Amino acid sequence: MDMPETMRAVRIAAHGGPEVLEPAEVAVPAARTGEVLVQVGAVALNNTDLWTREGAYGRPGAPEAQSGWRGPIDFPRIQGADVAGRVVAVGAGADESLIGRRVVVDPAIYDSAGPDANPVGLMGSERDGGYAEYVTALAERVHDVTDSPLTDDQLASLPTAYGTALGMIERGRLREGETVLVSGASGGVGVALVQLARARGARVIAISSGSKIDSVREAGAHEVLDRARGIVEQVGTVAPEGIDVALDVVAGDLVADGLPLLREGGRWVIAGALGGYRTTFDVRRLYLHNAQVIGSAMHTPAHFELLMKLARRAEIDPVIAATFALDQAAQAQEELARRNHVGKIVLRP
Repeated sequence: MDMPETMRAVRIAAHGGPEVLEPAEVAVPAARTGEVLVQVGAVALNNTDLWTREGAYGRPGAPEAQSGWRGPIDFPRIQGADVAGRVVAVGAGADESLIGRRVVVDPAIYDSAGPDANPVGLMGSERDGGYAEYVTALAERVHDVTDSPLTDDQLASLPTAYGTALGMIERGRLREGETVLVSGASGGVGVALVQLARARGARVIAISSGSKIDSVREAGAHEVLDRARGIVEQVGTVAPEGIDVALDVVAGDLVADGLPLLREGGRWVIAGALGGYRTTFDVRRLYLHNAQVIGSAMHTPAHFELLMKLARRAEIDPVIAATFALDQAAQAQEELARRNHVGKIVLRP
């Protein structure tokens, strides 16, 4: 196909509020050696978008410093980690048979080759992302999902939310028959955790609030606790024997309050800090019970490959809360920040 020379995109030129999201006409990026060019069908929003825009990640030794996902951002930056679309061109050395294929892009930038590499960068923060009509990606990071019955909106919902959730579940070694506590269960990662943990055969106890409780139950939670009431007391009622694994995107006081709920050998996995990044807890609850606190950032290539197998077979059913046009990116991010929705918010370039 004849490629246009320019495309619509939404970029940030500085950290700040939604007003720093600027629609722009920019050059269509060229696929370099080993890369492909993807025409974006849908791009999903994540808390990562908000925190990168705000510069809210801090840096080692400087928790209040403005920073992207893993360090200073090279402005201007096109946001958006989660892309589903079609490959329309390939660079030197890339597989030409990918042209025309429907793909999901793994947004992680890894520290090494191999299936267990650690993510040290993210599309939309450390390289340009999918708030655009086209985006480049390494050929080895695009996954062919042409035959998946999921829509582009649903496929775009997978990389960060479901990738993060699967990374948490794998690093927490969740097994069939175990009891799992999921915090922030109405958010993108939370819904993914509920669905994936349920599919693994765990008993899922989710934490949500108010009007979202029924939706979280519909997503597959066996029990839903109201976060406005005492979590420890509620867990004591529905799981008096305790929990095996906590999958936590809230952190803050929940860690201190919740660690004593872990059974012997329990694992508390943290992948977010919606409730605050500082916490204090009694270390005796760790070593006396062989418990573990595990940090989990996104996924490995092996985790993402497993996620794509689930997507091809539609063994997961991503929930779409709302869709917006590309030039409505600021409104979409404001909607995300209000947290009144259940599931994923998607832009359609």
